[in-house]
Amino acid sequence: MEVPKWNVEVQENNIVEGDTITVFFEAKIPEDWYMYSSDFDPKLGPMVTEFNFYENEQFERLGNVEAIGQKKKYDELFEGEYTYFTKKAKFKQRFVIHSESPDIKGLVSYQICSDVNGQCIPFESDVAVFNNVLKKPLDTAKSDADASTPMVLEAFDNDFETTETEGQGLSFLLTFFFISFGAGLIALLTPCVFPMIPMTVSYFTKSNTSRKKGIAYAILYGVSIIAIYTIVGTLFSVLFGADFANFLSTHWIPNLFFFAIFIIFALSFFGLFEITLPNKFVNKIDSKSNKSGVLGIFFMAFTLVLVSFSCTGPIAGTILLQAANGDTIQPIVGMLGFSLAFALPFTLFAVFPNWLKSLPKSGGWLDTVKVVLGFIELALALKFFSIVDQVYHWDILNREVYLALWIVIFAFLGFYLLGKITFPHEQKQQKTSVGRIISALLVFSFVVYLIPGLVGAPLKALAGYMPPLSSQSFVMNSPQVTSISNNTMKTAECGVPKYGDLLELPLGIQGYFDYTQALECAKKQDKPLFIDFTGHGCVNCREMEATVWSDPKVLKRLKEDYVVVALYVDEKTELPEKEWYVSAHDERLKKTIGGQNLDFMIQRLNANAQPYYTLVDTNGSLLNAPKGYDLSVQNFVEFLDNGLEEFKIRNTKDVLVNSDSEGVNHNPIIN
Repeated sequence: MEVPKWNVEVQENNIVEGDTITVFFEAKIPEDWYMYSSDFDPKLGPMVTEFNFYENEQFERLGNVEAIGQKKKYDELFEGEYTYFTKKAKFKQRFVIHSESPDIKGLVSYQICSDVNGQCIPFESDVAVFNNVLKKPLDTAKSDADASTPMVLEAFDNDFETTETEGQGLSFLLTFFFISFGAGLIALLTPCVFPMIPMTVSYFTKSNTSRKKGIAYAILYGVSIIAIYTIVGTLFSVLFGADFANFLSTHWIPNLFFFAIFIIFALSFFGLFEITLPNKFVNKIDSKSNKSGVLGIFFMAFTLVLVSFSCTGPIAGTILLQAANGDTIQPIVGMLGFSLAFALPFTLFAVFPNWLKSLPKSGGWLDTVKVVLGFIELALALKFFSIVDQVYHWDILNREVYLALWIVIFAFLGFYLLGKITFPHEQKQQKTSVGRIISALLVFSFVVYLIPGLVGAPLKALAGYMPPLSSQSFVMNSPQVTSISNNTMKTAECGVPKYGDLLELPLGIQGYFDYTQALECAKKQDKPLFIDFTGHGCVNCREMEATVWSDPKVLKRLKEDYVVVALYVDEKTELPEKEWYVSAHDERLKKTIGGQNLDFMIQRLNANAQPYYTLVDTNGSLLNAPKGYDLSVQNFVEFLDNGLEEFKIRNTKDVLVNSDSEGVNHNPIIN
């Protein structure tokens, strides 16, 4: 068995001489092994974990090392209770720094035992806190007396996995895959692509003497199309990965750029102009497709992608821009789904050429598909402008205005399908087909569904794409008004919520927007803390609030059983300079509310996707594993109930410990 490696982390940033720091020591424990803790009587027999620091004038210890998140067990052999760790061991120690170059080193002695064979192995490991370097304050012009060290929140101490579960991530990616697959099928119905299906298939059925060889080439052709689009998605993912996603999804520059791009896509579909690649480049690629063999087939696929770009570019671009708001893998999944649907008919019709007879003939209906896509692109463009409006509090595109624009856009789409509106590049329809009438009925039904939203209907199916209901000035029979009073008095006990003039919780929930203030309130009310890592531009957050939070069972628990804090990771409001700090995660300056909330989430929970719901007790310890996007009301109720039950159990244990022990603190405290 290898000697466990100890990781050392200092809680504070920008430390100067005279500061008090908190240092965390953490070791990973192998599976089926456990480590004894440090807070039980060593006379019992097991070897306690002991830290010995080499004392010098450069630092001073404050108190003893504290164990965090350990378990307790009664051992009949030793006739007493001892504490231990599984999976990982964590301790903390506080120091006062007396030097600009402190040399804090020590030796930790401990014992690890096996659950399988009962074997116990003692170890000794060296630990070092600093590399003899302290960071100066951000504003070096200030004197040491005026310099202020920003408060950085302590880690959540827990025995739970804090990353998103595989099931949640897989479910979201599968949904995005099928949406992209549907977009690929729609792209096939555009004028640039549909006529090319029989042309391309005829090449494979006529140019090869062997049908077997033709089928093999057709499959290779389809695989090449998938590879080309997936490579684009991979490059997009590498260039604009997860660290860049928050910037893309919330900053005004990319979102206004995306807004403009979608408007351009819509105008292109309306026939105002065509988005094409340079002819010289397309012709050069096409000339290489004349080569025989595998390489020639690949360049044929590349030529198809380029020639159809004026129709598929806006659709594929829409998928990539939507994926920019998610994880690094999302653009790859999106392009894989899109290209699979796009390549499928070319391959299938080449393998089964008789199917071509069942295809409808090209005609004006293809132009209709393009125009319909133009209206959809126009509606989607508003989402990007809405994100900027919410993040920067412009209050231009509130919910009423957003809904009014959608109602007008889709009403125009309905009139277009009925033949009441004709674009310059189209011929006026003499008769309206049954298909267009049915499509128009569906569109007008959607418009009717939108209209009640103007007076505050939740429109749950579209909650993720709408500005929050709180941005609406008039809401008929608003639950926000009728259900606040009981919770307001409890909130008042803890003072006015910090940043309450900028931010708001949905559904009349009274809570906070600053973690420290919320934790203090949880202590005063003796309630667990519900942390909502959210964002203005988070589609899934709005959908969770409208679909899950709004359920009476969930809403009752959030209002009565928990203190709620919403930590917006994309809030751009800049904090006072004394609260700025440089992150230990990416060594970048964090000076906005959202920047610090996101940094807190990444460092303490190893997660950066929203929504992310976390339950902690009044000491800052996790009550259960955090929860991500999940539209099951029952799952969310169980999540809240399990957290509350664990909170009550810990409170009962604390009462027993405080009454039976001599002031030993078994729970970590966030300072």
